[in-house]
Amino acid sequence: MPSKPLKVLITRPKAKAQQLSLLLDQQGIANTSQTLFDYQSNASANDIATVLQHADILIFVSVAAVEFAHACYSLRESQQHSYFAVGNATQKALKAIGITGVITPPSQQEHSEGLLNLPKLANVSGKAVVIFRGNGGREHIAKSLRQRGAKVSYIESYQRVWRTLPINIAEQWRAQQINCIVVTSNDILLALVKYLASATDNRDNYWQCQCLWLVVSDRIEKNAKD
Repeated sequence: MPSKPLKVLITRPKAKAQQLSLLLDQQGIANTSQTLFDYQSNASANDIATVLQHADILIFVSVAAVEFAHACYSLRESQQHSYFAVGNATQKALKAIGITGVITPPSQQEHSEGLLNLPKLANVSGKAVVIFRGNGGREHIAKSLRQRGAKVSYIESYQRVWRTLPINIAEQWRAQQINCIVVTSNDILLALVKYLASATDNRDNYWQCQCLWLVVSDRIEKNAKD
């Protein structure tokens, strides 16, 4: 644990990084942001229109999945579809575009398992399910629903474009006295490990042993420890 006042490194995408930075500022916690990737559109209006014609269930796994899909093809609430969101933020993004009948897991279970435990997803045999996500997302939801008999397809409405950071970025962070890092996905964790592995002076295992890592899920915690 850091013995000095926290100096937090935020690695979230720009808009979310700004939101978290503002909250930390309000608490008097020093912070700096380094966005590791940007989002860009990855779907076509025709692809979305085609899957919506035959879909029974629509699952949105992130705010970005909603926003980029809607920017590409105007989503409208339909009696044909049942709507699901992994968490409250994604539900709010759907509400903002006029889709209100959205089912989400309880507040303490806003993750894949919480979604899969919803009673309305217990019996999906023969149902056509479309998962809106970014490119290269996890397969856990789709795999589980297929085991229950659902026909699952994806709309990868956005993709991550990773930034190229200076080779000495780890040294820069240490010079800024970063002693706490916020990690919100496994992809971000892996990218950070790569950058920190290139540090020329880590003889004291500073990043592994003296820096506090704040993660948002047990899965990320396990991978970080491994």
